[in-house]
Amino acid sequence: MSDAELKDAVAAVLPRTIEDLKALVAIESISASAAHDRQVRASADAVVALLAEIGCPDVRIVSEGGKPAVIGHFPAPEGAPTVCLYAHHDVQPTGDEALWTSPPFAATERDGRLYGRGAADDKGGIAAHLAALRAFEGKPPVGVTLFIEGEEEIGSPSLRTILQQHSDALRADVYVIADSGNWAVGRPAFTTTLRGMADCVVEVATLDHALHSGVFGGVVPDAVTALCRLLATLHDDAGNVAIAGLREAPPTDLPDAGDQIRAEAGLLDGVQQLGDGNVFDRMWNKPSVSVLGIDAPSVRDAANALLPVARAKVGLRVAPGDDAHQALAALRAHLEQHAPWGARVRVTDGEVGQPGVVPFEGPVCELAAEAMASAYGVEPVFMGIGGSIPMIADFQEVFPDAVVLVTAVGDPDSRQHGVDESLHLGDFARAATAEALLLAKLGDAASRASE
Repeated sequence: MSDAELKDAVAAVLPRTIEDLKALVAIESISASAAHDRQVRASADAVVALLAEIGCPDVRIVSEGGKPAVIGHFPAPEGAPTVCLYAHHDVQPTGDEALWTSPPFAATERDGRLYGRGAADDKGGIAAHLAALRAFEGKPPVGVTLFIEGEEEIGSPSLRTILQQHSDALRADVYVIADSGNWAVGRPAFTTTLRGMADCVVEVATLDHALHSGVFGGVVPDAVTALCRLLATLHDDAGNVAIAGLREAPPTDLPDAGDQIRAEAGLLDGVQQLGDGNVFDRMWNKPSVSVLGIDAPSVRDAANALLPVARAKVGLRVAPGDDAHQALAALRAHLEQHAPWGARVRVTDGEVGQPGVVPFEGPVCELAAEAMASAYGVEPVFMGIGGSIPMIADFQEVFPDAVVLVTAVGDPDSRQHGVDESLHLGDFARAATAEALLLAKLGDAASRASE
């Protein structure tokens, strides 16, 4: 099949695949919520049904103490490599559904985009894999393993066990991780660096019971004020992270684009960006720290009282080349050492995920770049991302001889994890086409090598 014929084949299966994507979006597979466990299982079952429908001869659900994942396998023709196509079927919580323009679990097309929770992250990745396989009528020119995880949005706690317990089923020559972001609409990217993540809960205590704020105010520190003062020490006045012991990655050679990032982020007029230096270094190559939540009375429920205890969840993004466990230790030490007014501070460690460096070199990567350029009509960008995909490091460690490619269906306007998440349908078509072209090119290369 020529490239032109393959592009036509992908285009022919896209309408049906988009309908299947809409059906997947309708399943509320929120892995962070135990109340949604049945929906997470239903989502895995739906993926199994879709793979069976396209003729996958070996498809099953696996679970090693965590949420259900799906493994499907198309055997490799003689002499051909095996490619593992990864995506995840679990999604983030929706937040306040009243803020969504359309219901988050009713996929809705508007202005060339498909809106819904998971449309881009990462059920769109599942659909891109389906479209590529359907273009070959379920008979790809290389071996293909589908690995559709069910707990990526909660840090993939059982992934390492799955990779070890099912290593024979998941072993491949190439891994395509369709879970990152593109540079822009119409401009694809391969992700080559990723920040890691670590978080903790910090508790500040100043009293053994609440006190009248008028009687004791001005003498006795309340826990909420002490917590705010502690959290303020995490940054310097310019917004740079002020935690000692954290590492930075080498700087990027991309030109600064602060205005572009301001527009993409939707910063309000007059609000300054944090930190110093190239904006891409600040997002990709330097650590960042954020306050993710605070336990304190709401304004509605507030009383005139000095509170004895307050808590906050603090999230740290770890620069490529650093170690997430050491970074978490540095965050813990900072919080413990900067307690204001002698307040008692207790830190409880949370999730940890390692940063990643994904080399892009060798013949497989060259073919991937060719496929991407052919599908999009422009050369791909090689970029980092500030978000974390810790399981990439797991793939690299368990299968050290394989090539890992980190691709995307989403773009900066997709609002993954946010309100009105969406998928650009034109880019979705191009992503599916690029994947199909890569499989074809790998098959052709294997055929030529065997002649």
